[in-house]
Amino acid sequence: MLRSIIYKGIGIACLSLTLTGCVTPSLVEKTENKAVPASYNNSLDATNSGTIKWKAYFADPQLAALIDTALQHNQELHITLQEIDISRNEVRARKGEYLPSVALRAGTGVDKVARYTNIGAMEATTEIRPEKAMPEPLSDFLVGAFATWEVDVWHKLRHAKQAAVYRYLASVEGRNFMVTNLIAEIADAYYELLALDSQLAILKQNIELQHNALKIVKIQKEATRVTELAVRRFEAQLLHTQGLQFDIQQKITETENRINFLVGQYPQPIQRSTEPFEAMVPETIQAGIPAQLLANRPDIKQAELALAAAKLDTKVAKAMFYPSLGISAGIGYQAFNPSFLLKPESMLYTLAGDLAAPLINKNAIKANYNSANAKQIQAIYHYERTVLSAYIEVLNQLARIDNLDKSYDLKSREVEALTHSIAISKDLFASARADYMEVLLTQREALETKFELIETKKNQMSALVKVYRALGGGWN
Repeated sequence: MLRSIIYKGIGIACLSLTLTGCVTPSLVEKTENKAVPASYNNSLDATNSGTIKWKAYFADPQLAALIDTALQHNQELHITLQEIDISRNEVRARKGEYLPSVALRAGTGVDKVARYTNIGAMEATTEIRPEKAMPEPLSDFLVGAFATWEVDVWHKLRHAKQAAVYRYLASVEGRNFMVTNLIAEIADAYYELLALDSQLAILKQNIELQHNALKIVKIQKEATRVTELAVRRFEAQLLHTQGLQFDIQQKITETENRINFLVGQYPQPIQRSTEPFEAMVPETIQAGIPAQLLANRPDIKQAELALAAAKLDTKVAKAMFYPSLGISAGIGYQAFNPSFLLKPESMLYTLAGDLAAPLINKNAIKANYNSANAKQIQAIYHYERTVLSAYIEVLNQLARIDNLDKSYDLKSREVEALTHSIAISKDLFASARADYMEVLLTQREALETKFELIETKKNQMSALVKVYRALGGGWN
């Protein structure tokens, strides 16, 4: 009868713990939107340049060597690799929580109980064997193995371990995204360096031409065909052009040092292609379809994995409302004398179960649950924003490539026209049919237009780099 009452009491207690623990606050739920437009500019060609290996996409051997060195020595990349190791260790830690914990234990101690206490009185009248009293003080020796295990009834530990796995995979994708950006940054700086080299070469050619023009003007002044003002204006233009080369040389130094930093080495000259920059023909880019971004872009996959981890965190936080079941067990030997330690009578064992659930003050658990859900919704918006940003980025670069192609064609024709104008203005000036200001203005416009042409070519190469990165190329 008594045993039946005890069992009923335990059952009622368990039921009340379960009912009170299972009440969770209601939350506003949101599902991520994975839909993307069907195409870029109505093209359904699935061929995607983002899947090309970076060594095939960047065929310049000097550029490839720089990228290869950066992938081995870039400090920021190595920092990210350590973050991956940290995430991997987090997975191991979560896996350890899911499994039983077993520990060996050994200890010794001594205990002197006061005589006039219940335990002291019992020990004083207790004999180990006939006419053998309990020793005083009483020593204690223990050796054994003890285990604890939380039974994962609500999959709380399993979800926590899987969330750690997703975060580890997200850190790997973060590393891939960094590789993509690193390659793009080096390629962009490399093409900028080639453009600066080309501008410096054009500048030196113009300095030589202006030197010759100044000599002619001086001869014409001696022949009283022009005034001292013309000589000074030609001289001023020459000095201005000579000053420009130092600005370009400074930009070359800074660009080389930026590449050196990305490569992970101290400043040194950067080996680059000797091919004329103007002769470089941009590669034909194929963007594929927007749905491929979900698989190609490391930052999108990183956001998706972070979202999966956030969803599991919400489940873990929700499981905190439910009762937890723990089991503890142990086996070993304990005695007050080492000579008795290994005797059968000294064996001990324990087995216990523990069921607990929050009843009254659940504010901390509710707050943790609400925060986990808010982070999950935050991760959904972050994922959607990443997908939207990637699509717009590709679309912008495709439009940029198209507009730069048209601009380069017009700018090339403008350079050609102004180059002819220089020769014409010189001939007219020599025959006194044109003012010297026309010659100076034509020379300056021609120089500026040649610089703009190089800048347009650089922007073309930069757009190819950026669209490759936007398509998710570089990490594979």
